[in-house]
Amino acid sequence: MTGLHHRFRGGFHEVAGELHVDGVPLRAIAEQVGTPVYVYSRASFETRFRALEAALAPRAAMLCYAVKANSNLGVLRVFAELGAGFDIVSGGELQRVVSAGGDPSRVVFSGVGKTTEEIDFALKLGIACFNVESAPELARIADRAALLGRVAQIAVRVNPDVDAGTHPYISTGLKRNKFGVPVGDAKALYREVARHPALAVHGIACHIGSQIASPAPLLEALASLLRLLDDLAAEGIAIPRLDLGGGFGVSYRDEPEFDVAAYGRALNAALGTRDIALMFEPGRYLVADGGVLLTRVEYLKPGATAEAPSFAIVDAAMNDLIRPALYQAWHRIVAVTAPAADTPARTWQIVGPICESGDFLANDRTLALAPGDLLAVHSAGAYGMVQASNYNTRARSAEVLVEGRTFRVVRRRETIRDLLRLELEE
Repeated sequence: MTGLHHRFRGGFHEVAGELHVDGVPLRAIAEQVGTPVYVYSRASFETRFRALEAALAPRAAMLCYAVKANSNLGVLRVFAELGAGFDIVSGGELQRVVSAGGDPSRVVFSGVGKTTEEIDFALKLGIACFNVESAPELARIADRAALLGRVAQIAVRVNPDVDAGTHPYISTGLKRNKFGVPVGDAKALYREVARHPALAVHGIACHIGSQIASPAPLLEALASLLRLLDDLAAEGIAIPRLDLGGGFGVSYRDEPEFDVAAYGRALNAALGTRDIALMFEPGRYLVADGGVLLTRVEYLKPGATAEAPSFAIVDAAMNDLIRPALYQAWHRIVAVTAPAADTPARTWQIVGPICESGDFLANDRTLALAPGDLLAVHSAGAYGMVQASNYNTRARSAEVLVEGRTFRVVRRRETIRDLLRLELEE
C-alpha cells in the first residue's frame, strides 16, 4: 500500500500517478483551499441516487435523503434537484432543507426528542409526516396541531426487535434501543390517531440501524410491519404507505457492498400484489463513498525500535473525523501522489494534533510518507463534517463540491474569530 494502486469508488481515480475526483486533481483543491478539507463528488451522489431508484423499481418509492449523514447546503441542493425527499431529526435540519430549496411537503420528521418549537415549525411548514416514537410525543403533536388548526400526518415508528447485525452504537431496531415503540404498543397509538381530529394516518415507519450488510434483517422487519398493517386493516384503520427506513451498508474496507438490486427483488416479492406506497430514508449509502477528507502530514515520529510505534502526525484530527475514535471505524487512507522512489514504506499510526491519546484516523497503515505529503481519507462523505467539533479550539474544515471539471467551496473554513464571536462582549 505504498502507491496509488487501490480500489477507488465515488468518482475517485488515478491519473498519471495522481489521485483525482471526477475531472479535478485533489492536489489542486488542497493547494487552493488548504487542508484539512472535505471534498465531495456531485456525480457520485447523483449516480448512487439514480441506482437506488432503479433498484427499487417497478414500485414507485419516495427516497428521503437522511440529512444527518451530510447536511451541507450544497449537498442538500444536489438531492433537492434530483427530486429527493428528506428525512430530518431536528428543527435545525428542517431549516437546512428549506434553505437548500427542499420541499417541506416531502420531509419526514424522525427522532425521539422533538420539542414543542420544532413540532410547531414543522406543522406550519406542512411537512409530509411525523415519525412518532412514543405515546407522549403523539399527545404533544396532537395538542400542537389542534392549537394551530392543522392536521398532523402520523406514522408510528415501530421497533420490531430485529437485530441488524451492526455496531451497537448504530443499531436502532432492538427492544433495548431508545427508538420507536414495540409492535404491541403501536396498535393503541394508531387507534388514537384514527379518532383524533387533528391527526391523520400517513403510514407505518421502521428503521433498524445503519451499515446493514444483508437484506435479511430488513425483510424480517418488513414481515413484522405487514402483520401490523393487516391487524389494523381488520380494525378499519387503513395504512397507505410504509416507510422502510434506510441503513444500507457501504464497504469501508473489505465488507461486501449492500446489494440493493437483490433487496429490491426480494421486497417486491414480499409485497406481492399489495397496493401500498413506499418510502425510504437512505443517507450513508448515497454519500459516504462520494467524499474524502484531505489532510497533510505535519511531522513524522519514527519509532526508536522495531517494536515501538511510528507516528505520522497530520493536520486533521478527531474533531474533524471522529468515526475512528468513536466507532473504531476503518477508513482507507492513501497518498494523493505517488511517493518518491527512495521513500521507504513503514507501518504508521495516523494521528492528529488533539491532546488525546484517542485522537487517531488510522492505526497500523503501511505507507511511504514524507513531511508535507497529502493524504486522502476515503469514504468520508457521511458522518464526517456533520460530527465535527471545535475541541481544542480548532476551526472546522472547509467543504468543497466537485462538479465535473470544476469545484467550489460550499462551506468556507472557520476562523478563530468565528469560534469566539458568540463569547465576545459587544
